[in-house]
Amino acid sequence: MTVSTNPVAPTTPVAPTTPVVPAPLAVPTAPVREHALSLTAENLPAYLYDLGALRAHAASVRSALPERVELYYAAKANPEPEILATLAPYVDGYEVSSGGELAHVAKAVPGRPLAFGGPGKTPAETAAALELGVERFHVESVSELHMLANLAARLAPDAHIAVLLRFNLPLADGSLEASALSMGGRPTPFGLDPSQADTAVRILTDGTHPQLELRGIHAHLASGLQAPEQLAVAESVVAWAASLAARHGISLPEVNVGGGMTVDYTDPEARFDWPAYGAGLARLTAAHPDLLLRIEPGRALTAYCGWYATEVLDVKHSHGEEFAVVRGGTHHLRTPATKGHDQPCALLPVDTWPHPWPRSMARQDLVTLTGQLCTPKDVLARRVPAAGLRAGDRVVFALAGAYAWNISHHDFLMHPRPGFHFLDSSLPAGPFNGDQQPSNED
Repeated sequence: MTVSTNPVAPTTPVAPTTPVVPAPLAVPTAPVREHALSLTAENLPAYLYDLGALRAHAASVRSALPERVELYYAAKANPEPEILATLAPYVDGYEVSSGGELAHVAKAVPGRPLAFGGPGKTPAETAAALELGVERFHVESVSELHMLANLAARLAPDAHIAVLLRFNLPLADGSLEASALSMGGRPTPFGLDPSQADTAVRILTDGTHPQLELRGIHAHLASGLQAPEQLAVAESVVAWAASLAARHGISLPEVNVGGGMTVDYTDPEARFDWPAYGAGLARLTAAHPDLLLRIEPGRALTAYCGWYATEVLDVKHSHGEEFAVVRGGTHHLRTPATKGHDQPCALLPVDTWPHPWPRSMARQDLVTLTGQLCTPKDVLARRVPAAGLRAGDRVVFALAGAYAWNISHHDFLMHPRPGFHFLDSSLPAGPFNGDQQPSNED
């Protein structure tokens, strides 16, 4: 037997390399760039809100919507009083989801219509809403419906209370696959199960609670959908409401299809296709001439106007990678940790270096931007194209106008809170325009 002296070595499969995808870069508006560079290091980090940009965006959204489509702003996205006031000319009202939001929004934009939603309303919150004369109650369970009826009879016996029943409606398979967050179409704690529809309608129409008026249906089923998917959801909700009304021989003149319009954190220049969505809603309302539609965007209105500005404290090398540690972190800007993405940003070089020690600098092309927290989860953006980034340079993170500061764990490690700057060239210098830092508390 002949034995080969040169056996063929077994081959080891080579795993395909995953291409490195750099974090998205953003281009700050001129007011944001100028203000971020004008702040002293001691005044960083800071939230910078470009109210002029917010005004322009809200106007474009409003102009894309047809008649008989009302625009409510979901205050949970960003409840800063200056944001609420800037939106006032462009929205028909505000959606609130707690007693705290209710009191806050009523104070910030007095006299504006409010819709009260949320799955866990307490008796005290419901009573406060009745006393404030809330325009619409989005009722999420049969139990909540009984609570509202009882409180209305005791606290507002002469008032007529408009109710929209919120339902967790079934949708076609795959219709929510692209959603970033689902509140319906599957088991969730939001809204009434469709099997309870007939019971809820009878409670509101059999004369037992004459104060309560069934005005329509509410169904906010998902977030992060593009215009075609959003429109398909709206059509499905309207068709379901029309079928329910026909079954009971009643009129349901209002349907609220919620919000959830996508904001693309991988492409900060992208926008939800409001003209296409508005055209689709126009066709939908034309097919239902007695119907008033309402939408409740939050993030898609305010995300673009907000920037989180900070300073690079140090640049360091670790096991073949480079990290830039910035003032602040995810305890101020929780969004990247919550959504698991890299927050788009812009790098603003600062040529001066006021310290006697050497200035650390990135030597590689890609740098991970982290905060000051004692946890490896405090990451704002990975693989940022930042060759030459130095300590003392500024970084401004885009798309920070919604679900950012207000969802963050502010007090972890007890770092100073950021400043808040509301930039608007149409306003004179004052407590909310420039370097002043208003309190974030009522």
